[in-house]
Amino acid sequence: MIRQFEKLSLEETNLLLKAPALISVFASLQVNEINAVRKADAIKLAHLKTFTANPVLIPYYIEVEKNFTEQFETIVKQYIPLGVEKKEALKNEIENVHPVFEKLDKEYARVLRLSLNKFANHVQHADRNVFEYFIFPYPVPSLTD
Repeated sequence: MIRQFEKLSLEETNLLLKAPALISVFASLQVNEINAVRKADAIKLAHLKTFTANPVLIPYYIEVEKNFTEQFETIVKQYIPLGVEKKEALKNEIENVHPVFEKLDKEYARVLRLSLNKFANHVQHADRNVFEYFIFPYPVPSLTD
């Protein structure tokens, strides 16, 4: 049990543990299908976070890693093919995480939120290559997004 989650219900704990998979599915979407490179990167990143995350989050990411791949696949089956309704449902499930942050220690919640944002950003840009960043080290909206 993660000490910071002691005051949470089982449902809230499970939602926080599911959050990286939810975020990864959403960030991996590419025209109604999952981008394979982004999916592989999300799975690898979930593993790497178990020893590269902020030390206070290591127990969290150890728990996340235990079921990450299965949760990712379950979420894909639930939401793909992605229509307007399913996209809204996925967004709503992700947004349900925010009220749970309010029940956590303020500093822990801040660090976790920052980590999840970085996680999403990393997965979303996994299919970009080093060459792109070498030529365009600063974002050029029409070329890099």
